[in-house]
Amino acid sequence: MVVIPEITLCSCEKTMPVIGMGTSVYPPADKETTKAAIIEAIKAGYRHFDTALAYGSEQPLGEAIAEALSLGLIKSRDELFITSKLWSSFADKDMVVPALRMSLRNLQLDYLDLYLIHWPLKLSQNVRSMPTTKENIFPLDIKSVWEGMEECKTLGLTKAIGVSNFSCKKLKELLSTAKIPPAVNQVEMNPLWQQKQLRDFCKAKGIHITAYSPLGANGTKWGDNRIIECDVLEEIAKAKGKTTAQVSLRWVHEQGVSLVTKSFNKERMKENLQIFDWTLTEEESNKISNLPQRKGFLFANLLGPHDFILELDAEI
Repeated sequence: MVVIPEITLCSCEKTMPVIGMGTSVYPPADKETTKAAIIEAIKAGYRHFDTALAYGSEQPLGEAIAEALSLGLIKSRDELFITSKLWSSFADKDMVVPALRMSLRNLQLDYLDLYLIHWPLKLSQNVRSMPTTKENIFPLDIKSVWEGMEECKTLGLTKAIGVSNFSCKKLKELLSTAKIPPAVNQVEMNPLWQQKQLRDFCKAKGIHITAYSPLGANGTKWGDNRIIECDVLEEIAKAKGKTTAQVSLRWVHEQGVSLVTKSFNKERMKENLQIFDWTLTEEESNKISNLPQRKGFLFANLLGPHDFILELDAEI
């Protein structure tokens, strides 16, 4: 079984594995399929699992953890690192703690290791998924919502708190009033959307970056195959006897960030972990770093109408 390196987060006494398994899949999987995939992931060596209320995967993840304990695949829940997220419909100070308690009930856990604000915006109460319309999207009161997040940590409901999809501008606003700084900013990042300015800012502020969609979200309604079919990555993969996906994941890892991969395929799960016993040469790394950049997909394809998203993206 692969041993996954771990990192230390600020304001958190527990280390985090640098690769996690994402549980948001498209098209959506039924609960039994999700549970079975998580059990296989634990067998393969995954110990970090990324979920969210909006994914509908908290309950099957909780059931998988319980089964893994009963099967002896893990000796204690403490061996796992569990991340979940505050859905934007609950982005009010007084709703943060109740929302986290709801996630904990779904997961059958006493605490999370990391709780993130899912998006830097607020949604109407009736919105439970994306995309949505402009009328349902409102500015996020970062100061008050972050106070709710800090309360979650103070109460011992989560070991660490952080954000997702936050820009430098939004992080500056948060840091100006935060008593506990965010440990993590989880954002879309891959060789064709490298987020260098954001990575540099977060590094200077002690905020760890976790990359989602490190393979471009191929097979989803918002992603495509531009990573898997990238000529530069294919050339490097062929020369090293690796897959294009492994080259992409290795490059992301070498940027000093952690990553969340998403595959329910048993063999690809294993392949995604096989990136730690080899390195990219300086020349190979530079070729990837110099690839033409295309902005990430989620703002343009998941949140809503294109003209509004351009306006919203400029603000956040």
